[in-house]
Amino acid sequence: MAITELLKAKPAVGRRAFLRALTALMACVAFGKELLAGDKVWAAQAGSSGLPLPDERVEATLQRLFGNRSFASGEGKIQLELPLIAEDGANVAVTVDLSLPVSGATRLSHVYIIADKNRRPMLAKFSFTPESGRAFIATSLRLATTTDVRAVAEMNDGTLYAVGKNVRVTISGCDLPPQS
Repeated sequence: MAITELLKAKPAVGRRAFLRALTALMACVAFGKELLAGDKVWAAQAGSSGLPLPDERVEATLQRLFGNRSFASGEGKIQLELPLIAEDGANVAVTVDLSLPVSGATRLSHVYIIADKNRRPMLAKFSFTPESGRAFIATSLRLATTTDVRAVAEMNDGTLYAVGKNVRVTISGCDLPPQS
């Protein structure tokens, strides 16, 4: 009998009021966590997951991605096509054609495109599997200023091949000033 009376009784707080209060509480917890932890949590997460840190230098990017491994010349293995002069840095066409195998014992696993003078130098990472077929990339980049652009191919055994070209940018494609 007591259960029947409880079910018939009106709750002290309505469903909508409860949901509003719960949403407000969750927002306060999220804001408090961000306020207390701030950039430390983001920097720790970025560093541990391989994500770039804000305004990361190209040397730090290369160290984060490849450690102390050395780069072999990719001439004859990687063909990097970029314009010599980019009139608009917001849309710079790039193609990377690789003659490296994507299947077999030693195969291509990743291709990185890196612009030395961008705020975040690693512009793209492409992953390949044996099912990928031919290793060919065509995309467009945003470049902050005149810079060297590199294509780095990483093999599954850790071998790195790199090629680079200089691109002269007449109008910046980024809102923020480039690193010096």
